[in-house]
Amino acid sequence: MVDTDECFIWSLLCLFELYRFNSNDTTGYVISTYGGSLELYSFQFTSTSWDATKGGSAECQLQITQTIDMVLDIQRSKRPRDNPIPRPIPNEQLSCDTSKSYNSDDTCFPLDAAAQEQDWSLSQIFGHPLKGTCPIADKDHSICINLPSARQVYTSGSAHEHKDPSGYLRCFELAAEGDFEMVLPSQDIAEKAPLEQPLLYAERSFTGYGQERGGVQAILTNPSPSEPVDFIYMESLPWFMKLYLHTLNAKINGLDEDVIQEMYYRPALDRKRGTQLEVRILIPANSTVLLTYDFEKAILRYTEYPPDANRGFDIAAAVITIGNVSIRTTSLLLPLPTPDFSMPYNVIILTSTVMALAFGSVFNILVRRFVAVDEADVWDVKAIRLKIVAAMGKIRSKVATKEKIQKTE
Repeated sequence: MVDTDECFIWSLLCLFELYRFNSNDTTGYVISTYGGSLELYSFQFTSTSWDATKGGSAECQLQITQTIDMVLDIQRSKRPRDNPIPRPIPNEQLSCDTSKSYNSDDTCFPLDAAAQEQDWSLSQIFGHPLKGTCPIADKDHSICINLPSARQVYTSGSAHEHKDPSGYLRCFELAAEGDFEMVLPSQDIAEKAPLEQPLLYAERSFTGYGQERGGVQAILTNPSPSEPVDFIYMESLPWFMKLYLHTLNAKINGLDEDVIQEMYYRPALDRKRGTQLEVRILIPANSTVLLTYDFEKAILRYTEYPPDANRGFDIAAAVITIGNVSIRTTSLLLPLPTPDFSMPYNVIILTSTVMALAFGSVFNILVRRFVAVDEADVWDVKAIRLKIVAAMGKIRSKVATKEKIQKTE
């Protein structure tokens, strides 16, 4: 009999091992087909979640749900393969507006490509096509795409297309074996697919200036014309970003009104844990809330700075929870007071120079002999050298004479 909790833990370990190891085995490859793709982590925003639930029977059962959300720029995603090192685009490849009067060989006004759909494919975006279906999935094996009805889509021959009655949603049923490739060519169309109205608009940025203090402002907008929105705004700040809770302020449409329903605050401990702030806010219909607070920047030890200290420190995005939906704002870049890391080098150079000058002066005083000008002729180095050479010559001649006498005897 296998313990269910133990089997659940081992299943999770196997799951992350399959996620890490991109093998040719069908199950392991399907789990890590796009989850282990390096191109996935080069997008502007990526969110990956694994939901694993334990089965209710006595046997070891595990249900896995994988979700990947991403935001990407098609031109930027295709750039590393076509142009690994960023270089200027050649003149013959530029898309210029020829209707401009100043258009010439050396002057180009970018062509407005808002009405032109760019070409892309799964292989260009993710690096390879989809390798078959997942044999352990309990739902239909379909890939759906939301785009205008006039948009051209080309897929591999083994996929079957199903269109939604609205004409904007297309689903392709995959075959059990074989690669699935989706290609969308470049096309000029004026029709756009309708976008679902978001529950909330969120914008977050830094305020203030200087190296000692700063501020954060979050602009939260409810686009619904009739329904209010109730959500939880949570921020996890590092310990060196010391929040002033008394400066927390919320304004709705520029007016000071009580829109904060509940609040949870856990202060930071230096070098142990960060600050956690959770605020429950209720925004009426068609209204905007401006949430602001001030903070103080701490000074780190010189060993706590990264190699690129002047770049700044990444601040995690704020998480907004509306029911079962989570929204994340953009991350921020916080500049901290940075010491001059070249100062130790300057101190070493200056100290070495002073020591060299002091040692050289003392050495010259102790070793070098100082004589007067009238004594310089007596101590002529050249004359002494000649005398030494002459004496050495006499000694050599005497030694040679003695050797001849001994040989003669």
